[in-house]
Amino acid sequence: MERFRFEITEELEDERIDKCLSALIDSLSRSFIQKLIREGEITVDGRPVKGSYRVKVEDIVEFDLPESVEPDIEPENIPLDILYEDKDVIVVNKPKGMVVHPAAGHYSGTLVNALMYHCGSELSGINGCMRPGIVHRIDMDTTGSVIACKNNAAHLCLARQLKEHTVNRRYVAICCGSVKEDEGTVDRPIGRHPTERKKMAVNERNGRRAVTHYRVLQRFEKYTYIECRLETGRTHQIRVHMASIGHPLLGDEIYSNHRSPFRLQGQTLHAKTLGFIHPSTGEYVEVEAPLPEYFRQLLLTL
Repeated sequence: MERFRFEITEELEDERIDKCLSALIDSLSRSFIQKLIREGEITVDGRPVKGSYRVKVEDIVEFDLPESVEPDIEPENIPLDILYEDKDVIVVNKPKGMVVHPAAGHYSGTLVNALMYHCGSELSGINGCMRPGIVHRIDMDTTGSVIACKNNAAHLCLARQLKEHTVNRRYVAICCGSVKEDEGTVDRPIGRHPTERKKMAVNERNGRRAVTHYRVLQRFEKYTYIECRLETGRTHQIRVHMASIGHPLLGDEIYSNHRSPFRLQGQTLHAKTLGFIHPSTGEYVEVEAPLPEYFRQLLLTL
Protein backbone atom coordinates (compact mmCIF):
# COMPACT_ATOMS: atom_id res chain seq x y z
CA MET A 1 0.00 0.00 0.00
CA GLU A 2 1.41 3.38 -1.05
CA ARG A 3 1.04 6.48 1.15
CA PHE A 4 0.56 9.98 -0.33
CA ARG A 5 0.96 13.24 1.59
CA PHE A 6 0.82 16.77 0.14
CA GLU A 7 0.95 20.25 1.60
CA ILE A 8 -1.05 22.66 -0.56
CA THR A 9 0.87 25.65 -1.91
CA GLU A 10 -0.40 28.99 -3.21
CA GLU A 11 -0.53 27.98 -6.87
CA LEU A 12 -3.03 25.20 -6.04
CA GLU A 13 -5.24 27.21 -3.70
CA ASP A 14 -9.00 27.12 -4.35
CA GLU A 15 -8.82 24.15 -6.75
CA ARG A 16 -11.31 21.33 -6.26
CA ILE A 17 -9.52 18.58 -4.39
CA ASP A 18 -10.13 15.96 -7.10
CA LYS A 19 -8.74 18.23 -9.82
CA CYS A 20 -5.83 19.22 -7.59
CA LEU A 21 -4.81 15.63 -6.89
CA SER A 22 -5.17 14.50 -10.51
CA ALA A 23 -2.78 17.31 -11.46
CA LEU A 24 -0.30 16.31 -8.74
CA ILE A 25 -0.40 12.57 -9.51
CA ASP A 26 -0.31 11.81 -13.24
CA SER A 27 -0.74 8.08 -12.71
CA LEU A 28 -4.19 8.39 -11.08
CA SER A 29 -7.30 9.31 -13.04
CA ARG A 30 -9.67 11.94 -11.71
CA SER A 31 -12.51 9.40 -11.60
CA PHE A 32 -10.41 7.07 -9.41
CA ILE A 33 -9.56 9.97 -7.07
CA GLN A 34 -13.27 10.84 -6.85
CA LYS A 35 -14.00 7.22 -5.91
CA LEU A 36 -11.46 7.42 -3.06
CA ILE A 37 -13.05 10.68 -1.88
CA ARG A 38 -16.54 9.13 -1.88
CA GLU A 39 -15.21 6.23 0.17
CA GLY A 40 -13.73 8.65 2.72
CA GLU A 41 -10.15 7.57 2.02
CA ILE A 42 -8.79 11.07 1.33
CA THR A 43 -8.41 13.42 4.28
CA VAL A 44 -7.53 17.09 4.71
CA ASP A 45 -5.89 17.83 8.06
CA GLY A 46 -7.02 14.40 9.23
CA ARG A 47 -10.70 14.75 8.23
CA PRO A 48 -12.50 13.24 5.20
CA VAL A 49 -13.81 15.81 2.71
CA LYS A 50 -16.33 15.93 -0.11
CA GLY A 51 -15.35 16.07 -3.78
CA SER A 52 -16.47 19.70 -3.96
CA TYR A 53 -13.95 20.76 -1.29
CA ARG A 54 -11.58 23.49 -2.49
CA VAL A 55 -8.09 23.24 -1.05
CA LYS A 56 -6.44 26.00 0.96
CA VAL A 57 -2.81 26.97 1.47
CA GLU A 58 -1.10 24.73 4.07
CA ASP A 59 -3.84 22.07 3.90
CA ILE A 60 -2.32 18.64 4.50
CA VAL A 61 -3.87 16.14 2.10
CA GLU A 62 -3.24 12.47 2.86
CA PHE A 63 -4.43 9.09 1.65
CA ASP A 64 -3.33 5.49 1.17
CA LEU A 65 -3.46 4.05 -2.33
CA PRO A 66 -4.93 0.56 -2.03
CA GLU A 67 -3.18 -2.22 -3.90
CA SER A 68 -5.07 -2.96 -7.08
CA VAL A 69 -6.23 -6.48 -7.76
CA GLU A 70 -6.47 -7.05 -11.49
CA PRO A 71 -8.12 -10.11 -13.02
CA ASP A 72 -6.07 -12.51 -15.13
CA ILE A 73 -6.48 -11.70 -18.80
CA GLU A 74 -6.34 -14.82 -20.95
CA PRO A 75 -5.33 -15.18 -24.62
CA GLU A 76 -8.30 -16.13 -26.80
CA ASN A 77 -8.32 -17.59 -30.31
CA ILE A 78 -10.37 -14.80 -31.89
CA PRO A 79 -9.81 -14.22 -35.63
CA LEU A 80 -8.07 -10.95 -36.48
CA ASP A 81 -8.35 -8.94 -39.70
CA ILE A 82 -4.67 -7.96 -39.93
CA LEU A 83 -3.92 -4.96 -42.16
CA TYR A 84 -0.19 -4.74 -41.43
CA GLU A 85 2.29 -6.59 -39.23
CA ASP A 86 6.03 -6.76 -38.63
CA LYS A 87 8.35 -7.34 -35.65
CA ASP A 88 7.44 -3.98 -34.06
CA VAL A 89 3.78 -3.25 -34.72
CA ILE A 90 0.51 -4.80 -35.79
CA VAL A 91 -2.46 -2.94 -37.28
CA VAL A 92 -5.85 -4.64 -37.24
CA ASN A 93 -9.27 -3.79 -38.62
CA LYS A 94 -11.44 -3.91 -35.49
CA PRO A 95 -15.02 -5.11 -36.02
CA LYS A 96 -18.12 -3.48 -34.59
CA GLY A 97 -18.98 -4.61 -31.07
CA MET A 98 -15.45 -5.50 -30.01
CA VAL A 99 -13.95 -3.71 -26.99
CA VAL A 100 -10.27 -2.77 -27.44
CA HIS A 101 -8.99 -3.70 -23.98
CA PRO A 102 -10.38 -5.38 -20.87
CA ALA A 103 -12.29 -3.26 -18.36
CA ALA A 104 -15.13 -3.76 -15.91
CA GLY A 105 -17.71 -6.00 -17.56
CA HIS A 106 -15.45 -6.87 -20.50
CA TYR A 107 -12.66 -9.22 -19.46
CA SER A 108 -12.93 -11.53 -22.46
CA GLY A 109 -13.64 -11.21 -26.16
CA THR A 110 -11.58 -8.02 -26.43
CA LEU A 111 -8.97 -7.06 -28.98
CA VAL A 112 -6.31 -7.53 -26.29
CA ASN A 113 -7.42 -11.14 -25.70
CA ALA A 114 -7.09 -11.77 -29.43
CA LEU A 115 -3.70 -10.03 -29.67
CA MET A 116 -2.34 -12.02 -26.73
CA TYR A 117 -3.20 -15.25 -28.56
CA HIS A 118 -1.79 -14.07 -31.89
CA CYS A 119 1.38 -12.34 -30.61
CA GLY A 120 2.12 -14.40 -27.51
CA SER A 121 4.51 -12.54 -25.23
CA GLU A 122 5.45 -10.08 -28.00
CA LEU A 123 3.40 -7.13 -26.77
CA SER A 124 4.65 -3.99 -25.05
CA GLY A 125 4.09 -3.86 -21.30
CA ILE A 126 4.08 -0.09 -20.75
CA ASN A 127 0.31 0.11 -20.18
CA GLY A 128 0.24 -2.85 -17.79
CA CYS A 129 -1.32 -6.29 -17.93
CA MET A 130 -4.81 -4.99 -18.80
CA ARG A 131 -3.67 -3.17 -21.95
CA PRO A 132 -0.59 -4.92 -23.37
CA GLY A 133 0.46 -3.39 -26.68
CA ILE A 134 -2.30 -0.80 -26.73
CA VAL A 135 -1.27 2.81 -27.47
CA HIS A 136 -4.68 4.13 -28.56
CA ARG A 137 -8.22 2.86 -28.80
CA ILE A 138 -11.50 3.34 -30.61
CA ASP A 139 -15.02 2.88 -29.25
CA MET A 140 -16.68 -0.52 -29.09
CA ASP A 141 -19.10 0.27 -31.94
CA THR A 142 -16.53 2.14 -34.05
CA THR A 143 -14.84 -0.04 -36.64
CA GLY A 144 -11.45 0.21 -38.33
CA SER A 145 -7.72 0.63 -37.84
CA VAL A 146 -6.11 0.10 -34.44
CA ILE A 147 -2.35 -0.20 -33.95
CA ALA A 148 -0.68 -2.24 -31.22
CA CYS A 149 3.03 -2.41 -30.37
CA LYS A 150 5.11 -5.53 -29.84
CA ASN A 151 7.88 -3.95 -27.76
CA ASN A 152 8.36 -0.98 -25.46
CA ALA A 153 10.61 0.96 -27.86
CA ALA A 154 7.91 0.89 -30.54
CA HIS A 155 5.27 1.81 -27.95
CA LEU A 156 7.20 4.88 -26.77
CA CYS A 157 7.78 5.99 -30.37
CA LEU A 158 4.09 5.69 -31.32
CA ALA A 159 2.94 7.28 -28.06
CA ARG A 160 5.19 10.27 -28.78
CA GLN A 161 3.76 10.62 -32.29
CA LEU A 162 0.23 10.53 -30.88
CA LYS A 163 1.11 13.16 -28.29
CA GLU A 164 2.67 15.39 -30.95
CA HIS A 165 -0.39 14.91 -33.21
CA THR A 166 1.70 13.58 -36.11
CA VAL A 167 -0.20 10.32 -36.60
CA ASN A 168 -2.48 10.57 -39.63
CA ARG A 169 -5.89 9.41 -38.45
CA ARG A 170 -8.79 9.76 -40.84
CA TYR A 171 -12.30 8.51 -40.16
CA VAL A 172 -15.42 8.34 -42.29
CA ALA A 173 -18.87 8.80 -40.82
CA ILE A 174 -22.48 9.42 -41.73
CA CYS A 175 -24.01 12.30 -39.82
CA CYS A 176 -27.56 13.57 -39.53
CA GLY A 177 -28.70 16.54 -41.59
CA SER A 178 -27.10 18.29 -44.53
CA VAL A 179 -23.72 19.80 -43.69
CA LYS A 180 -23.68 23.12 -45.59
CA GLU A 181 -19.95 23.81 -45.70
CA ASP A 182 -17.79 21.59 -47.90
CA GLU A 183 -15.22 21.50 -45.13
CA GLY A 184 -14.63 22.93 -41.68
CA THR A 185 -12.89 22.64 -38.33
CA VAL A 186 -14.31 22.16 -34.83
CA ASP A 187 -11.86 23.48 -32.24
CA ARG A 188 -13.64 23.08 -28.91
CA PRO A 189 -12.36 21.53 -25.65
CA ILE A 190 -13.79 18.20 -24.56
CA GLY A 191 -14.15 16.96 -21.00
CA ARG A 192 -16.40 14.82 -18.86
CA HIS A 193 -20.10 15.79 -18.99
CA PRO A 194 -20.92 17.75 -15.80
CA THR A 195 -23.90 15.60 -14.81
CA GLU A 196 -23.88 12.44 -16.96
CA ARG A 197 -20.64 10.68 -16.04
CA LYS A 198 -20.67 8.19 -18.93
CA LYS A 199 -20.76 11.00 -21.48
CA MET A 200 -18.20 13.48 -22.74
CA ALA A 201 -19.13 17.03 -23.71
CA VAL A 202 -17.78 20.30 -25.02
CA ASN A 203 -16.46 21.68 -21.75
CA GLU A 204 -14.97 25.15 -21.92
CA ARG A 205 -13.99 25.23 -18.26
CA ASN A 206 -12.54 21.79 -17.55
CA GLY A 207 -12.06 20.25 -20.99
CA ARG A 208 -8.85 19.58 -22.91
CA ARG A 209 -8.25 21.09 -26.34
CA ALA A 210 -9.77 19.01 -29.11
CA VAL A 211 -9.59 19.68 -32.85
CA THR A 212 -11.48 17.85 -35.60
CA HIS A 213 -11.20 18.73 -39.30
CA TYR A 214 -14.08 17.52 -41.49
CA ARG A 215 -14.97 17.57 -45.17
CA VAL A 216 -18.06 16.47 -47.05
CA LEU A 217 -17.74 13.40 -49.25
CA GLN A 218 -21.39 13.13 -50.33
CA ARG A 219 -24.72 14.68 -49.40
CA PHE A 220 -27.98 12.75 -49.18
CA GLU A 221 -31.52 13.94 -48.51
CA LYS A 222 -31.31 13.77 -44.70
CA TYR A 223 -27.72 12.72 -44.07
CA THR A 224 -24.14 13.61 -45.02
CA TYR A 225 -21.20 11.30 -45.63
CA ILE A 226 -18.07 12.96 -44.24
CA GLU A 227 -14.38 12.39 -43.62
CA CYS A 228 -12.89 13.54 -40.32
CA ARG A 229 -9.20 14.07 -39.61
CA LEU A 230 -8.21 14.05 -35.96
CA GLU A 231 -5.66 16.60 -34.83
CA THR A 232 -6.14 15.49 -31.21
CA GLY A 233 -7.55 12.26 -29.83
CA ARG A 234 -10.02 12.85 -27.02
CA THR A 235 -12.58 10.29 -25.91
CA HIS A 236 -15.62 10.31 -28.26
CA GLN A 237 -14.09 13.34 -30.03
CA ILE A 238 -15.77 13.06 -33.45
CA ARG A 239 -19.10 12.07 -31.91
CA VAL A 240 -19.08 15.02 -29.48
CA HIS A 241 -17.79 17.58 -31.99
CA MET A 242 -20.25 16.72 -34.77
CA ALA A 243 -23.15 16.70 -32.29
CA SER A 244 -22.00 20.11 -31.01
CA ILE A 245 -22.49 21.66 -34.48
CA GLY A 246 -25.92 20.06 -34.95
CA HIS A 247 -24.85 17.02 -36.96
CA PRO A 248 -24.67 13.99 -34.63
CA LEU A 249 -23.60 10.69 -36.13
CA LEU A 250 -26.31 8.42 -37.49
CA GLY A 251 -26.99 5.61 -35.02
CA ASP A 252 -25.28 7.31 -32.07
CA GLU A 253 -27.42 6.39 -29.09
CA ILE A 254 -25.53 8.65 -26.67
CA TYR A 255 -25.04 11.95 -28.46
CA SER A 256 -27.99 12.03 -30.87
CA ASN A 257 -31.70 12.63 -30.39
CA HIS A 258 -32.41 11.56 -33.98
CA ARG A 259 -34.17 8.21 -34.23
CA SER A 260 -32.52 6.07 -36.87
CA PRO A 261 -34.84 4.50 -39.46
CA PHE A 262 -32.18 1.82 -40.03
CA ARG A 263 -31.28 -1.19 -37.89
CA LEU A 264 -27.87 -0.13 -36.61
CA GLN A 265 -25.57 -1.13 -33.77
CA GLY A 266 -24.27 2.21 -32.53
CA GLN A 267 -22.71 5.06 -34.46
CA THR A 268 -21.76 4.91 -38.16
CA LEU A 269 -18.07 5.68 -37.68
CA HIS A 270 -15.09 3.93 -39.25
CA ALA A 271 -11.37 4.51 -38.62
CA LYS A 272 -10.36 4.24 -42.27
CA THR A 273 -6.78 5.54 -42.52
CA LEU A 274 -3.88 5.24 -40.10
CA GLY A 275 -0.49 6.68 -41.03
CA PHE A 276 2.62 6.79 -38.83
CA ILE A 277 6.41 6.92 -38.86
CA HIS A 278 7.71 3.39 -38.40
CA PRO A 279 9.58 3.11 -35.07
CA SER A 280 12.49 1.13 -36.56
CA THR A 281 12.83 2.21 -40.20
CA GLY A 282 11.81 5.85 -39.84
CA GLU A 283 9.70 5.49 -42.98
CA TYR A 284 6.09 6.61 -43.29
CA VAL A 285 3.60 3.72 -43.22
CA GLU A 286 -0.06 4.19 -44.13
CA VAL A 287 -2.74 1.54 -43.71
CA GLU A 288 -6.33 1.69 -44.89
CA ALA A 289 -9.18 -0.36 -43.46
CA PRO A 290 -11.95 -1.22 -45.95
CA LEU A 291 -15.46 -0.15 -45.06
CA PRO A 292 -17.46 -2.82 -43.22
CA GLU A 293 -20.29 -4.41 -45.15
CA TYR A 294 -23.07 -2.71 -43.15
CA PHE A 295 -21.55 0.71 -43.90
CA ARG A 296 -21.26 0.04 -47.64
CA GLN A 297 -24.85 -1.22 -47.79
CA LEU A 298 -26.07 1.83 -45.89
CA LEU A 299 -24.35 4.16 -48.36
CA LEU A 300 -26.00 2.30 -51.24
CA THR A 301 -29.39 2.59 -49.53
CA LEU A 302 -28.95 6.32 -49.01
